[in-house]
Amino acid sequence: MSSIVNEWSIIEEGFDPERHEASESLFSIGNGHMGQRANFEERYSGPSLQGSYIAGIYYPDKTRVGWWKNGYPEYFAKVLNAPNWIGIDVVVNGHALDLATCKVEDFRRVLDMKRGVLTRDFIATMADGARLKIEALRFVSMARREVGVVRYRATALSDLSLHLRPYLDGDVTNRDSNYNEKFWNIQETGAEAGKAFLVAQTRKLDFRVGFAMALQITAKGEIASSAAAGATMADNVFVLHLKAGESVELVKYVGVVTSEDHPKNTLRAKAEKAAQAAMAAGVSTLFAEHEAKWADIWNHSDIVVEGDAAAQQGIRFNIFHLNQTYTGEDERLNIGPKGFTGEKYGGSTYWDTEAFCIPFYICAAPARVTRNLLIYRYKHLEKAIENAAKLGFKDGAALYPMVTMNGEECHNEWEITFEEIHRNGAIAYAIFNYIQHTGDEAYLAEYGLEVLIGIARFWAQRATFSSDKGKYVILGVTGPNEYENNVNNNWYTNTIASWCLDYAREAIGIVGHIAPDRLGEIITKTKLDRAQELAHWEAVAKGMHYPVDPRSGLFLQQDGYLDKEQVTVADLDSQERPINQHWSWDRILRSPFIKQADLLMGFYLFEDRFDAEAHRRHFDYYEARTVHESSLSPCTHAVLAARLGLMEKAYAMYLRTARLDLDDYNHEVEEGLHITSMAGTWLAIVEGFGGKRIKNGKLSFDPQIPAEWQKYAFRLLYQDQPVEVSVSRDGVEVRYGGPKPLTVAIWGADHVLTPGEPLRLSHADSAGMPRKLA
Repeated sequence: MSSIVNEWSIIEEGFDPERHEASESLFSIGNGHMGQRANFEERYSGPSLQGSYIAGIYYPDKTRVGWWKNGYPEYFAKVLNAPNWIGIDVVVNGHALDLATCKVEDFRRVLDMKRGVLTRDFIATMADGARLKIEALRFVSMARREVGVVRYRATALSDLSLHLRPYLDGDVTNRDSNYNEKFWNIQETGAEAGKAFLVAQTRKLDFRVGFAMALQITAKGEIASSAAAGATMADNVFVLHLKAGESVELVKYVGVVTSEDHPKNTLRAKAEKAAQAAMAAGVSTLFAEHEAKWADIWNHSDIVVEGDAAAQQGIRFNIFHLNQTYTGEDERLNIGPKGFTGEKYGGSTYWDTEAFCIPFYICAAPARVTRNLLIYRYKHLEKAIENAAKLGFKDGAALYPMVTMNGEECHNEWEITFEEIHRNGAIAYAIFNYIQHTGDEAYLAEYGLEVLIGIARFWAQRATFSSDKGKYVILGVTGPNEYENNVNNNWYTNTIASWCLDYAREAIGIVGHIAPDRLGEIITKTKLDRAQELAHWEAVAKGMHYPVDPRSGLFLQQDGYLDKEQVTVADLDSQERPINQHWSWDRILRSPFIKQADLLMGFYLFEDRFDAEAHRRHFDYYEARTVHESSLSPCTHAVLAARLGLMEKAYAMYLRTARLDLDDYNHEVEEGLHITSMAGTWLAIVEGFGGKRIKNGKLSFDPQIPAEWQKYAFRLLYQDQPVEVSVSRDGVEVRYGGPKPLTVAIWGADHVLTPGEPLRLSHADSAGMPRKLA
């Protein structure tokens, strides 16, 4: 097998069974409503992770621990492998076409990211010497979210008989299910000439899904056909004889609907209607609609890199998967760490969305997309308050879950569930970040302020006053560095908690100014004691303890960090990396090693609080102890390194995050892709190399260019208006497409962008400008 670096496509030439499951992940496709791993249409008896997923459909499995603590999650939520809709059994002269057993030649698989389509072709030689060429095309429509299409063409290279059996199969399991436990009850199946349907129900929670296929088959000569439906499957069978050089083409139009969008008793009819309408439109029309949608998506979000094909392919691969995982049309949905590419992490929502994905969607998609992600959390506010109450908090304090499908906590590790509370800060910061970029203060009045009040109440209660320190402290936490648990005064947690308390107070003032009547409603609804509570919030924020080394002046990751042996990653034996696969958990906890940016996450978010020297000293100290064993780690360090002018380090970190899955850095891509960390690739370019920030209410850029690149260009939406930035070896060009002039800062100097007129500056124009971190 060989992989070709193409700037718009992922290309695999030659079939390697050892890499098959990894390729199933890499070549996955989706449309926000549903997605599909790149499983073969025909049966495959070798190792394969069958994966067909529908957004919002999950199963409340048993918790994965054998003990119980008060406030512990009642279940572990898992994304379900849904009925298989792509399947086509192929039988040649009585023998099943199976790439694990036949001879495979000229195998080529292509994921065309520009158009959102997966193609595959190969030549198979059967045991009896019969030969045929297969050409398969698949896409899930971005224009018709409940439609998927498979076009399957077989060309005989010798005279042969052929059976084609397109089917819908509800007899599926999850890889991590116990004893092949099944999660679906098949309620109804049916088949007749040219079509079939299947309706399934989850065995818990009563989610229901409807699948229907409509079939078109084209070939020279007679085709015998039949249809059948069993307990878990519905199919059609086509039998024909082909002479050498003759072909048959089968198109499978599939409708996929759920009870989340339609009444339960209508699913069969709705699925059949979607499939029949798709067939009436035809492949060409469907694909043209789909391609147009992708063109619009790329118009908002593409990044161009010239002179470095691997970097270009990497960023587009990441942007592609982000855009096909979440489209922002449904405020009930969110972004699972694996998206539609695998089962790991249960398909649930993590703080990754707010900390890493929202900065991408704010700039690379219309404002409604991010607004719906924020509304998702607003709709879970009552359950966040319930979750906090289970842990002993009161009076409307809200603790959002670490992992969730519907607002209920479903993470099963106490040190994360109870202690990784900084997640509340990410949710509050996302609201702030959204409003900074869009100016949508109405969101604050309609939804955001209630969330901020609940979060502020949590922090005000979670912090306790230490008479010994004369400060407020936050005890027993896990920071972003999950290689430390149950520590006291994690610097980042204390920092984000203090910021949340301040921002909640500020937000109350904003809403009081723009919508005083609405503020009154919120005060009544939340029973906010404005004088007493806000005074306490201010006292906690101002009186927060931040651990510091009195000798060096460095902030400490947590109170006891210097008690650890102060060795660096350079001291590690490379044979023991990654340490989470070679060391005991006890040894990891006692070590100084950091999984991902922890204290440095605070320097990333609150850059302007620290001078250049502080940034450099803390980066040098903590990055040297960071093993980057979270997929979320390299991107933050890439941004920070670029801000410091450490371009070699920044580029190396960028390339690692951009090609994390393509080059399988973690040797686990067969389990699925790292979707939420893919947003970090965008951050590394736009916020790192491009230096994009909002400073003092103004869009700002501090562009640099890696030595390996000739040029790069990105687009973003600011207050829902397009801004294009192009950086070359000569300088920077900025274009603005809004209705009236916009003032931006570039290299520290203000410039007015006139709509339609490019602003061009040479790198010489940056000379003497006070770059914040250089």
